[in-house]
Amino acid sequence: MSQKLQRTSFIALTLLALLTFPAIAQNKVDLTNSINSGRLKTANDTAWHKIEFGANLNQGSFSSNWTGGGVNSIALGLFLNALSEKKVGKNSWRNDFQGQYGIVRNKGQQSRKNVDRIFFDTKYNRELTAKWSLFANVNFLSQFGNGYEYSAETDTVKFKKKVSGILSPAYLTEAIGIEYRPVPYFFIDLAPGALRQTIVVDKDLYVNTPDQKNYGVPIGKRVRTEAALIQLVANFDKDIAKDVNLKFRYLMFSSFKHPLNIDNRLDAQLTAKINKYVNVNLGAIMVYDEDQSNKIQFAQALSIGFLFAF
Repeated sequence: MSQKLQRTSFIALTLLALLTFPAIAQNKVDLTNSINSGRLKTANDTAWHKIEFGANLNQGSFSSNWTGGGVNSIALGLFLNALSEKKVGKNSWRNDFQGQYGIVRNKGQQSRKNVDRIFFDTKYNRELTAKWSLFANVNFLSQFGNGYEYSAETDTVKFKKKVSGILSPAYLTEAIGIEYRPVPYFFIDLAPGALRQTIVVDKDLYVNTPDQKNYGVPIGKRVRTEAALIQLVANFDKDIAKDVNLKFRYLMFSSFKHPLNIDNRLDAQLTAKINKYVNVNLGAIMVYDEDQSNKIQFAQALSIGFLFAF
């Protein structure tokens, strides 16, 4: 499949998802039952907060005479999500933090990470109508630890090569635009002229291969700033069935300098609660960014673990 066809298919599937998911369920989430200082909030004065902490553990072991073959392994993942929304009159504020980190260890190998993400988004809205508002937001995306590329030849010097680290890369985006929110659990933000800084603080990193050019940051510099011709963000977060939650965030970024080289990123997670503290998670990430790779990147994880919600 050609790169152009891959990119076209990716964008088409994403736009189809954006049009489909808001129609999955039309039951509005009523946030007006939040309690503040012992009184029931009105529709013009609401607040909602949620904190989730979880741990996922996967383990497998085989006896020395296990004829089916296999490798002993153990994997541990931790995550922390915090979401806060507050509205007073026509003014509202939304803060969203998501942190994930996981490691896996196979017998005969060192521990390797299999998930690593820091996400923070803070946004102010000024209501124009019931469904439209102006917004200003700041978004940050990075990771907690170093990432390595491993060679299949374990006895070579280049078996373990560092390709990423904390703030290497990191993405900081500032945007002002207009928001369309037809229902409480779904919104689309359009921001012409958004600014994005790509940060690589580790000057010794310099990932430079035919398929990757140091995340777009020029050699010898730590920051690259881009202005967007248009940035679009779509966010969905709703219980689509009893004890089943679906959330996704889609980002499209088209820069003034290279308007046809559109960056796309889709983060999706499906969570099903087995009981009060046990849940199953299915997560997927799709990325198309020519500064990272000239092919579509895909990551997927399925896990079962403990979930504590406050």
